[in-house]
Amino acid sequence: MKRKLLLIVAIWVTTVLLMALQKPLFLAYYATQAAQASVGEWWLVLWHGLKLDMTVAGYITALPILFLLINLWVSIPDKVGRWVLNGYFTVVSIASAALVAVDLGLYEYWGFRLDSTILIYLADPKEAMASVDAWMAIRQSIIFVLYAALLIICYRRVVRLYEGRALRWYRALPWSVVMLLVAGLDFLAIRGGVGTSVANVSKVCFSPTLFLNHAATNPIFSFLSTLGKQANFAAEYPFYDAKTLAEQFDALRGNQPSEGPSEQVLKTSRPNVLLVVLESFGSTVFEADEEGAPIMPELRKLRDEAIFFENFYASSFRTDRGQMAILSGFPGQTRASLMKLTPKCLALPSIARSLGREGYRTTYYYGGDLNFTNQASYMYATGWQQLVWQKDMSFDAPTSKWGYDDAVVGDFVTDEVLRLSAEGEPFLAGWLTLSSHEPFEVPYEQFSDPRTNAFAFTDHCVGRMIERLKASPAWENLLVVLIPDHGCRPFRQGQYTDTETFQIPMWWLGGAIKEPRTVAQFGAQIDLAATLLAQLGIAHDDFDYSKDLFDPAIPKFAYYTYNEGFGILEESGMSLWDGGSNRTNEGADERQLQMGRTLLQQTYLDISKR
Repeated sequence: MKRKLLLIVAIWVTTVLLMALQKPLFLAYYATQAAQASVGEWWLVLWHGLKLDMTVAGYITALPILFLLINLWVSIPDKVGRWVLNGYFTVVSIASAALVAVDLGLYEYWGFRLDSTILIYLADPKEAMASVDAWMAIRQSIIFVLYAALLIICYRRVVRLYEGRALRWYRALPWSVVMLLVAGLDFLAIRGGVGTSVANVSKVCFSPTLFLNHAATNPIFSFLSTLGKQANFAAEYPFYDAKTLAEQFDALRGNQPSEGPSEQVLKTSRPNVLLVVLESFGSTVFEADEEGAPIMPELRKLRDEAIFFENFYASSFRTDRGQMAILSGFPGQTRASLMKLTPKCLALPSIARSLGREGYRTTYYYGGDLNFTNQASYMYATGWQQLVWQKDMSFDAPTSKWGYDDAVVGDFVTDEVLRLSAEGEPFLAGWLTLSSHEPFEVPYEQFSDPRTNAFAFTDHCVGRMIERLKASPAWENLLVVLIPDHGCRPFRQGQYTDTETFQIPMWWLGGAIKEPRTVAQFGAQIDLAATLLAQLGIAHDDFDYSKDLFDPAIPKFAYYTYNEGFGILEESGMSLWDGGSNRTNEGADERQLQMGRTLLQQTYLDISKR
């Protein structure tokens, strides 16, 4: 039995080492780019890459574990068992080597690691091979043969440990339990650990230099993780022909030519910016009272001190879509999550990238795991220079399921803003709160209902942050934007598709604003980018969907999506379409429905082209 366990360990360790070997191979293959990094960063590529290497090792080890579990009860002669295992590992070796060789060749042209997009091109092998020159074919074939041979030789040596004798039933029974525990550990390797975030490409991201993050990515995992996700996005919502769609979308563009300058609501064109993304802070909870008291007294008070957007809406119902709408001005998706399709995020515009070009330092903070829903990969890809999250924090404080609570991180972010302000360089600091999320575990006792209490806690934390900033010299040149990532269903009633579920407040605060006011124009999260950049005098031509809410010539409306439909809201009314039933709300306006269909189809066409 010891040899069986030793065999499993040997398979897993050997696989990890063979997968890790891909990193120096990649760096050597792209030596010009690698030379721009330090030796220390090369080691970080190896170190961070191990996370996905171990996941791939978990996948490869799974079938041998099952085979050896059966072998506990059924004798399989050594010769037969080794033949089966060698056959399995030969297939694994050939497939792995092929993926690695193809990935090395394609990265130069694609700019991202191999994914299942390659299958689209394999549907027409003649056309795919037309762009492959003879030297590339020879070079990649040599890499394939050498790497496959190395894998096969190493695995054959490991398989020599196999011993096919079965155990007597009274020994096989307890050892089966041990083997199941080993299978559980292997499952954890496949999953990527015990945390809330499962294995994904973000797990290995550690640098604002995309090449280094790509170098740390295991191409086998990148390929396997995208299998089945290559939907034909362009065909998802075929409402209009190409010409009609283009004409209708041009009228809705946020980056259409303006007839005049935007109204200026800031005192300075280069303020420092603090962007606080509030978990689930919809208007339904913002406006609510509980047990005779407001749930959010601090933010209600700030409404009178801010530029307050009262007819504002979330673009979707999930944090991943909301983050992308806020930071990149890209509309929410219905049954897809663009953030999880890493290669398609590379060319997205973003507030961070636009401000970075103007000399801003950009840092994003989160008390939890930014690997969740691939956030880290998306943020590095869209220009955030530094990410600071739970793995970088070591507070003397307990963590909840999601990470450090908003009081701990809020104080830390406030200290960071004060530090950055004192250093004198312009900066963009982002913070995603997390305490107002299930399981609503917070060190606060204001309301008996845990959910209500958690919202009140984050309100208290944000209020404390604002008070500290107000009392500092940093306030004078600071713009604080408070914006929820998505809305919240009305407490104890309401459906997640209801329009009020998507309504969210937005505050602009700080010494940088000219004066408090209430903005009545309809808008959505996707409009923050253009509105903010226009106030800073920075071009936002690359944001197709984002509208400057202070530009009098741009049409004002809110657009959101949920799992099977969309909503369009204007001052004149609203129209909703549910794709599951192909129904609209009573009184829906055909012009508004055309707007929604156009934006939905254009969004998915845009995704298909990325």
